[in-house]
Amino acid sequence: MARQEQKNSIFFQGAKDGVPVALGYFAVSFAFGVMAAEGGLSVLQAVLLSLLNVTSAGQFAGLNVILAGGALAEIALTQIVINLRYALMSLTISQRLPEKTGVPLRLGMAYAVTDEIFALDAAYPAPLETRYHFGAMCTAVPGWVLGTALGAFAGSILPDNVLSALSVALYGMFLAIIIPPARESRVLAGVILLAMFVSTLFSVLPVLKDITTGFSVVLITVSVSALAALLFPVKEDASPGEDGLRAPGEDLRAAEDGGKGASHG
Repeated sequence: MARQEQKNSIFFQGAKDGVPVALGYFAVSFAFGVMAAEGGLSVLQAVLLSLLNVTSAGQFAGLNVILAGGALAEIALTQIVINLRYALMSLTISQRLPEKTGVPLRLGMAYAVTDEIFALDAAYPAPLETRYHFGAMCTAVPGWVLGTALGAFAGSILPDNVLSALSVALYGMFLAIIIPPARESRVLAGVILLAMFVSTLFSVLPVLKDITTGFSVVLITVSVSALAALLFPVKEDASPGEDGLRAPGEDLRAAEDGGKGASHG
């Protein structure tokens, strides 16, 4: 009985920690819902996109390709490039799970490996309890889907001038995401500016502007990230400097050290 109560407390702790994530997801997915409705998608279609993907950047990019009439190959390649980081996150999480964790549980966890839920999992003292992950997932994912539903519904009934204002707010949201980390890292700020510059070239140059939206996203992402990795490699023994860069795994180790004395129910 006591063991079952402990398991339940771990799940509810994850659900509690997922509430701030759900609130953040709601705001972003609301904007996605509005964008989907503007593009002609129904509320159900927008909700299914969010429910079956649970990826902010991937969904926005994929929606752009869909609205531009892109081919399935474009959508698939765009998603692979943008969401590749989730594979690396999943590998890290899998190493923190108890060895007895079965494949069905691992597949269930993989459904909701996002940047924010990964951060929660990384802060949880090893070994990671699957119930904690599912608890966080049970609050975060509904926040993402509900925001999409309300955004799509609002986008289908609001007048055009209000939708135009919401579209401007969407760009403001992206600025709010990239400006804080860019202010802490000159390298990151430079990469963002370079990506903006290359994206502009793809919009105005004769040959480049004829490339479809999906392949443009792939080419810009791969070329800029590869150049940044070549010019500013992160060494494993590097310590955080004025550019705010950390060695791979350092954030995870710091989270584990900081959480050793913490109680998770």
